[in-house]
Amino acid sequence: MSASRFNFVPSSHGPPLSIARAEGAWLETTDGQRILDAAGGAIMVNVGHGRREVIDAMTRTLERVTYAVPVFATEERERLVERLIDRWLPGDLARVYLTSGGSESVDAALRLARQHHVAAGRPERWKILGRDLSYHGTTLATLAAGGHEKRRAPFGPLLLDFPKAPACYCLRCPLGREYPECRVACADAVEEVLLREGPETVAAFIAEPVVGSTAGAVDPPPEYWPAVVEVCRRHGVLVIADEVMTGFGRTGRRFGVEHWDVVPDILVGGKGLAGGYAPLGAVFASEAVLEPLAQKGDELMYYTYGGHPSACAAADAVLEILEREDLVRRAADLGARLRKALEPLEDHPNVAQVRGLGLLQAVELVRDRETLEPFPAEVGMAMRVVVQGLVRGAFFYPGGCGPARDVVCLGPPFIIGDEELELIARILPEAIDAAVASADR
Repeated sequence: MSASRFNFVPSSHGPPLSIARAEGAWLETTDGQRILDAAGGAIMVNVGHGRREVIDAMTRTLERVTYAVPVFATEERERLVERLIDRWLPGDLARVYLTSGGSESVDAALRLARQHHVAAGRPERWKILGRDLSYHGTTLATLAAGGHEKRRAPFGPLLLDFPKAPACYCLRCPLGREYPECRVACADAVEEVLLREGPETVAAFIAEPVVGSTAGAVDPPPEYWPAVVEVCRRHGVLVIADEVMTGFGRTGRRFGVEHWDVVPDILVGGKGLAGGYAPLGAVFASEAVLEPLAQKGDELMYYTYGGHPSACAAADAVLEILEREDLVRRAADLGARLRKALEPLEDHPNVAQVRGLGLLQAVELVRDRETLEPFPAEVGMAMRVVVQGLVRGAFFYPGGCGPARDVVCLGPPFIIGDEELELIARILPEAIDAAVASADR
């Protein structure tokens, strides 16, 4: 099929990569090229491609029930919910709402925060406090809460004007400070925005524990999350942790918030929940968040394909593999080894920083590492690196926005081996050098 027919929006990038099969940490194209999936797809494949037990679980489910409306109980839904509550969710998060993806999950979390306050007699609380350099999905509500300016730009008139706190981005601190002398001023800025908006008007604060591809695996100082949670609780603002990318072991803990021993009021999951085998997302909340809705007799409206039975079967099988093979711990160990293997890049003239937690790592690219001058936007440096990586047999995930214009993210499956880690560490510098050389021509 021609690219002009396959692509929804006509593109000048040429024909798309055509994938014939995938197994373990590898992709194979229709012309026989093997490509290491160093990105885990869209940073979601955790137990690896082609796990027979996951496929069999989905098949057995489809043979019994192809669909049931989300409010009906099925064996697969019940088993998954029990596993999540008993073995995965942190703190007092004990309620599970299933969707069919990350954007839906965040959208539902925003609705839940609003419904919570309305049911509790606080209808004046409607604002969602987000952060700059963030991404929470592509619905109008999630775009409004997020700070991905490129993706927001075409929809400005349609988006609610939700307030934004400064990004927690130490490399180029938006407040012009330096850690640790700053005393984590970006956390103080959250309270400053709340006070400016009127905390009685704010329903929730939403943030990614580690910023994903929007800024490239940006992890905050250790004091940040405890300070922000304390501020929000003091002002009656719900805390929503967007763990669509970081959840289910990606950062080397079950959930990213566990790195700082905090428990949000609402936690959003996706990607790694079903490991790429099926479209599935989830919203997790405490009993305290749901109690006002229950007392009023309200419901959180479902999505048609939310918690599809075969998707729940896939997720239950993926989580069982993560548990049985101790893959969350493995993600932490492999992440440390990957970071060590990438250490030489920290001296590269076009690398501003290598950063991340666990198997969510990223490299930020710049024209000049001394001044942090970025490449011109029209160069598309991150995508150039991805193309050069594919030529050499590895797929990296492009990202970047605003001041973090060009980032290349790494999020391989947790089952990746030593030889594959070495391959990533060899190919990525070669791809960067080739991309820079092509831009200079």
